[in-house]
Amino acid sequence: MKRPILAFAAGLVVWVVVISVLNRGLRVCVADYAAAELTFSFTLGMLLARLAIAALASLLAGGVAGWLAPASARVPVLLGAILLLAFLPTHVRLWRLFPFWYHLVFLVTLIPLVVLGARLARAGGSRGAAAGSVRT
Repeated sequence: MKRPILAFAAGLVVWVVVISVLNRGLRVCVADYAAAELTFSFTLGMLLARLAIAALASLLAGGVAGWLAPASARVPVLLGAILLLAFLPTHVRLWRLFPFWYHLVFLVTLIPLVVLGARLARAGGSRGAAAGSVRT
């Protein structure tokens, strides 16, 4: 029971840290992003970059959860569902400030990307374990 709880908590922490670090990177590396962030007046490229870093954060969070609790298929689903529930009120509040497709892509992909990250981590872990067990 401890591993799934740890995996869930670590996945949440990873999602928040990754999104925070990458968003700071956008502020530094993308011209006018910091100013656009204040008024939510993002260009198409900025919106796509935001979706890309959210996708990466979701994959990595799922990967960490899957790596820490490889036997638990429920942890990544729960992690994705909690992230979705956490962001629904924010997206409802900001609905008019972003295009419909942006909300749709962000919200619809949260759970699948977290689950995919966990599956990729499990697949990588099982290949590594199988490779490690081969004797020469």
